[in-house]
Amino acid sequence: MKFGTKTIHAGISPDPSTGAIMTPIFQTSTYVQSAPGVHQGYEYGRTQNPTRDALQNNLAALENAKYGVCFASGLAATDTLIRTLSPGDEIVCGSDLYGGTYRLFTKGFEKYGLKFHFIDMTDASVVADYVNDNTKMIWVETPSNPMLNIIDIAAVAKIANAKGITFVVDNTFASPYIQNPIDQGADVVVHSVTKYLGGHSDTIMGAICLNDEELHTQLKFLQNAVGAVPAPMDCFLALRGIKTLHIRLQRHCENAERIARFLADHPMVSKVNWPGFESHPNHEIAKRQMRAYGGMVSFSLKVDTLEAGVKVMSATKLFSLAESLGGVESLIGHPATMTHASIPLEERIKTGVVDSLIRLSVGIEDGDDLIADLEQALAVLS
Repeated sequence: MKFGTKTIHAGISPDPSTGAIMTPIFQTSTYVQSAPGVHQGYEYGRTQNPTRDALQNNLAALENAKYGVCFASGLAATDTLIRTLSPGDEIVCGSDLYGGTYRLFTKGFEKYGLKFHFIDMTDASVVADYVNDNTKMIWVETPSNPMLNIIDIAAVAKIANAKGITFVVDNTFASPYIQNPIDQGADVVVHSVTKYLGGHSDTIMGAICLNDEELHTQLKFLQNAVGAVPAPMDCFLALRGIKTLHIRLQRHCENAERIARFLADHPMVSKVNWPGFESHPNHEIAKRQMRAYGGMVSFSLKVDTLEAGVKVMSATKLFSLAESLGGVESLIGHPATMTHASIPLEERIKTGVVDSLIRLSVGIEDGDDLIADLEQALAVLS
């Protein structure tokens, strides 16, 4: 089954009781049992839900995985995965991470005895320098947020697999339409379903896809024990959004390429981060492991001040100033004060998150209109 067919059919069947082609919203907290422990596979809404099951099966199929597990948010998925570790364990992470992930790791888990190494993974060989007997997980975000760095999944997988280390890839920026990390050697894929998978800025959700049965059992236990599960209505919305994932992403990518090239030629722009440029440091890796270059673009201004960035972001008409990404509408954001505000200034500067850096989530509107909007916004600087 090819990808476009999977988005619509994989893991999904018409409702057997009515023939409804759309998965019903099973809005129930509990299920009737004919005798204690005798039921139809469902006991309690936190533990199982048929709408959630359909989504989990669909996501697993899109990532070429055996199992999918959904959570109330992307951070809830991340939190649950880290809970499978123990005090004293070490995790090697990319230095260019979503600010919420960095905050959860440093503020949420370091106090429980976990040690995180945040390193530049654009040269995958350096990962081996940080691996020791206590290393239990390697965490990669590629393309990264917000610098669009590309990490060689296969190269990191080789290091992780040789040592029996769980290798996790946050695939939110790419989505399974663009890359499938498990096919390239990753053990686990994490998604903020809120973003491209849901695609309509109306759902908060996270997901984990994997092949390992033992780890899947652990995650299912924690999913139930911790209780950070998505509501049936949100699962329905995500299933609906996924049906057009391949069509939406094609347009996201086309528009992002046009905008990246427009910005690269603009006199007020100093640097554009987009992995489709041949000048991108890891373009060849991106070309090898991705089927397209994504709908995200970030750029810094020649006037590297917060005031300049605010002027531009406040002047757009179609690009809405807002958190998040991956919806059909275009968004503009300021990583330093929004998505990455929880990262200390010195760490932000090291990774390139300067005050004038602007992040675009390029939507599926008409590309000419989006370019015209950015052109008039950048004109405020001159």
